[in-house]
Amino acid sequence: MTERTILVPKSTDSESATKGERNEPHLARALGNRHIQLLAIGGAIGTGLFMGSGKTISLAGPSVIFVYMIIGSMLFFVMRAMGEILLSNLNYKSFSDFAGDLLGPWASFFTGWSYWFFWVVTGVADIVAIAGYVDKLAPGTPLWIPALITPVVLILLNLPSVKAFGEAEFWFAIIKVVAILALIITGIVMIATHFTSPNGAVASLSNLWNDGGMFPHGMFGFVLGFQIAIFAFAGIELVGTAAAEAKDPEKNLPRAINSIPVRVLLFYVGALVVIMAVNPWHSIDPASSPFIGMFTLAGLGIAAVVINLVVLTSAASSANSGIYSTSRMVYGLAQDGNAPQAFGKLSSRKVPQNALLFSCIFLLAGLVLLYAGDSVIGAFTIVTSVASVLTMFVWSMILISYIVFRRRRPALHAASKFKMPGSAFMPYVVLAFFGFMLVALGQADDTRLALLVTPVWFLLLGAAWHFNRQTPLQQARIAEWKAVRDAESVPVAG
Repeated sequence: MTERTILVPKSTDSESATKGERNEPHLARALGNRHIQLLAIGGAIGTGLFMGSGKTISLAGPSVIFVYMIIGSMLFFVMRAMGEILLSNLNYKSFSDFAGDLLGPWASFFTGWSYWFFWVVTGVADIVAIAGYVDKLAPGTPLWIPALITPVVLILLNLPSVKAFGEAEFWFAIIKVVAILALIITGIVMIATHFTSPNGAVASLSNLWNDGGMFPHGMFGFVLGFQIAIFAFAGIELVGTAAAEAKDPEKNLPRAINSIPVRVLLFYVGALVVIMAVNPWHSIDPASSPFIGMFTLAGLGIAAVVINLVVLTSAASSANSGIYSTSRMVYGLAQDGNAPQAFGKLSSRKVPQNALLFSCIFLLAGLVLLYAGDSVIGAFTIVTSVASVLTMFVWSMILISYIVFRRRRPALHAASKFKMPGSAFMPYVVLAFFGFMLVALGQADDTRLALLVTPVWFLLLGAAWHFNRQTPLQQARIAEWKAVRDAESVPVAG
């Protein structure tokens, strides 16, 4: 049994924590409050918002506003569940750790590797998006150039130290926030001055309901809007993978999680309301970014070029976060014997460089996808649909872990200063919502593919776990987990 294993009843033993700190290689707690806050914002503002919102609008019309509000509110409860469990035991490195502790070693294996695969797929989607933006900024540029350069840049950003990653992501997030605020302010001015577009449409909030109503395609179109929108939120759980490297997590994690509703209202709802008020929803090109389109419509040519650079930066930010997450997840898996031991080693700067390089290699799949697909947006839709199914699996594992946490460790739940609102019933409500999301993904050909691909992934994982669980290390971990589970199931006298 390795010292890192977190199968400890109620997991509050300071002596074991001290012991672990003496003997284990440790990730450095170098991410301060501003890093964690902007990391959470950057995770909430993904490539899906900048690039995928045009297609979402074309599917759902103005009702897309409700789509983003519903998804954002559901994920707020996922984040609160994750936060409560992480803060109940600061030995947890991520949600993969607590899934293994609460559900069994198999859960750590499936959650960790599925999250790794999710970010690899997302990173490929980001590279596809980056190639598309480079082509718009510099037409004729061979697609393989940005697809090859991006992984190299990501390695250079992540290898020095976790603080270097935190600083890069801090400024990436600042750029995204400024871009969205600039779009909202520009849109408000256009609405206030009754801007008239070349097609004769006058900027007005009434454009939200005057052209077929809020639900122009009915409830079916509304449901279809969830397909692409869900991916825009992928990465919102990123602060959970940064828990092991966050300073003062008891204060910084709750701040980051509690600000999610404000971010959703401002960055998603606010931006989309302005876009559709200035430019009627039916005239928005589903194959391009509506953010770029609005600045172009306003006659701000240079601003449109700048926004092209911003959305390119956003895609790079998402890929950067993904490489950070996957390297930490693979590092944790290796520490638990669920990945080759070489990936469990840290560099002199306390960076899991082997795990980092391993994940970056897979981003080169973006090259194949770019040349195999008919269009950038087509490739983007297929890849993001697969990523959406994977991230919903991870979110579901967080919720199932929380249900078990409340049942098996009621004392820790009662003592928590960061309890999940509606903890007795909301996990089930959100899990039912994810079931609805799978139905939504099955309604269109380009997103239905994800429902066919991801079962293959889980079959491969099941086969890998079948062999891995036979090792002496995993047998010992399983036996210890069962002993802890049985001990926690016995009522304490008095």
